[in-house]
Amino acid sequence: MADGWHRLPLRVIYADTDAGGVVYHANYLNFAERARTEMLRAVGIVPQKLYDEDGTLFVVRSAEIDYRGPARLDDALEVRSRVVKFGGASLEIEQQVLRWEHTDSRHLVTILVRLVCVDPQFNPQRVPDKVRVACAPFHETRSLGE
Repeated sequence: MADGWHRLPLRVIYADTDAGGVVYHANYLNFAERARTEMLRAVGIVPQKLYDEDGTLFVVRSAEIDYRGPARLDDALEVRSRVVKFGGASLEIEQQVLRWEHTDSRHLVTILVRLVCVDPQFNPQRVPDKVRVACAPFHETRSLGE
């Protein structure tokens, strides 16, 4: 974590790319999912444990993706994640994918994901207080675009 962002380093592997060695566009969603899971884990929220103890699941309601540039095979990436909004039964997470070149970075993709908290029958339920409290280090009340 740095500056209110959870940071997950990744390396682009062959399976992430298309025939031209460029990261396939849908794989950014996989990178984002991995980073969101690790962000929650970093603050003690383990998805399976949350389900087992509280009957709580998070499902993706929507994802807005802005592609700014490609990542390629063997690139060193960093996925940054932070909570930008809590609702009664939802939270929005802003994520950025950056490519690192020596000491400089290039912003490649921004993803805004809206998660909804549901019970095992997929009925909406309030986001548990322990999730709100745990996510406080990664909660920013404004988006970078504002």
